Amino acid sequence: MDRPRLIVPDSMSRRRVLGLGAAAAAAFALPGCSRGRSDEPAPAAPAKLATGNVGGVYYSFGSGLAMLVSEVTGMTLTAVETAGSIDNLRRVQAGTADVGFATSDSAYAAYEGLGQFKPGALNKITSLGRTYDNYVHVVVPMASTVKTLEDLAGKDVSVGPKDSGTQLVADMILDTAKIEKTGESVGSRVRKKSLSLEEAVKQLSDRANKSAAPGQGIDAMIWSGGLPTAPIAALQSTIGFRLVDIGSVAQTIALKQFGGYIVSSIPPKTYGLASAVPTLTIPNYLIARPNLSDSWAWWIVNTLFRRQKDLIGNPNDKANYHPEASALDPRSAIATMPVPLHPAAERWYRNNHI
Repeated sequence: MDRPRLIVPDSMSRRRVLGLGAAAAAAFALPGCSRGRSDEPAPAAPAKLATGNVGGVYYSFGSGLAMLVSEVTGMTLTAVETAGSIDNLRRVQAGTADVGFATSDSAYAAYEGLGQFKPGALNKITSLGRTYDNYVHVVVPMASTVKTLEDLAGKDVSVGPKDSGTQLVADMILDTAKIEKTGESVGSRVRKKSLSLEEAVKQLSDRANKSAAPGQGIDAMIWSGGLPTAPIAALQSTIGFRLVDIGSVAQTIALKQFGGYIVSSIPPKTYGLASAVPTLTIPNYLIARPNLSDSWAWWIVNTLFRRQKDLIGNPNDKANYHPEASALDPRSAIATMPVPLHPAAERWYRNNHI
């Protein structure tokens, strides 16, 4: 099994020596991947992984990855709750987080200095790889009269937290659907609310149950996340919900916008739906600060793929089960354009003939 190489110069601190932990057994073999001791030293200091909203897949997947990487290296990688992609990109650029998740469209905008990043491109960030894909959910209660995106006109709709990838793609979807045309009355426009995942689920439930206070509650929520997103799934046993078909808008965005957008669908079994629902899919990148140490970059990538089975976990242990990890593929992981791979990550892929 992989083990960090023990390098102990006279000047090395006792803390770093103790930090050179053993890597656990590899989950599966990759082409050219050594099963002996690794020559890569363990990281010298703790690091932070920027994730997302508690309850979302970024947070769940990130917490699982951080725990596994900490076990493998003997050095702590801490999962930090954040607002999501845009927040993570800014934290990584500023160095207040070492690595973090970001949707491909957010990463593209940041790297090129577009949209919210017009004041200054974050073109010093690097990437450790593409991980899994986010699926756009447009969620309405089962009893809702909303059948199409156009039906959201005049409704209260959560578009995700401020500084999140959800907000970016939600605005794009609503703009592309042309729900709010010039000259329309205020009452016919979508009333956007910037809510976290937990807040959106609660407010959707409260209005559906007619228990929302005056001015509170929402009619629909837009969310971009992995499958399944647990708080959304839980709604099926309370108010029940449907997902709105956004296939035509997704196709328009995928054809006209650069950012890795894919037209896809959410399988019925994911949430107990009657049929598959066409939607927009956005790849996720694991981004890194420009000066992230080679050791951290190499061991995070190595753990993602050599311990993939452990990262997926057991479906009977919901707290430590990350089904989205089954989508990890080193051959597609290198596609993080325009964000360049971190040199140590690139070395890992090359050494494993990717």
